[in-house]
Amino acid sequence: MAKPLLLVPPLVFALLAGLFAFGMYRGNPEDLPSAFIGKTAPPLPVEGLPGRVVLTDADLRGKGVTLVNFWASWCPPCRAEHPTLLALANSGVRVAGVNFKDQAKQAEAYLAENGDPFLGLAFDPKGRSAIDWGVTAPPETFVIGNDGTVLFRFTGPLVGSDYDQRFLPALDAALGKGN
Repeated sequence: MAKPLLLVPPLVFALLAGLFAFGMYRGNPEDLPSAFIGKTAPPLPVEGLPGRVVLTDADLRGKGVTLVNFWASWCPPCRAEHPTLLALANSGVRVAGVNFKDQAKQAEAYLAENGDPFLGLAFDPKGRSAIDWGVTAPPETFVIGNDGTVLFRFTGPLVGSDYDQRFLPALDAALGKGN
């Protein structure tokens, strides 16, 4: 007759294997759900950068699908995605920016040196509006529908396979393009 303690290791192993299998198939742990998906986009900051078109809430309604990109000049991933934002804007995608937790002079210098993909720019130096949008860290990009509702939230830079596999299909769906 087997001793009961001999059954403990296989049972613990089976329990752990079950937990790991559950974790592997439960969806993408990198996705941060947004409470705003399907709801009207939160208000934008009313301040802008000197000499730039100020982004307003009205810019997010009735003018087509718009990307709202939260960025900062000091942010390396923001710098990595900047060429993608320029390419999207050059291809006709409406790209709007919210510069946050930044210095106006540094943001201006960055855009002057690297190009400005934004149709309008809001300035949120203390990050208060970013909190309202649920932004955790730059960069974060929201796809906003023609009616001003949040359709998709993408955390991280718009580069690499994650951009190709998750962001572009969501953008294409918002724009009404087939895959």
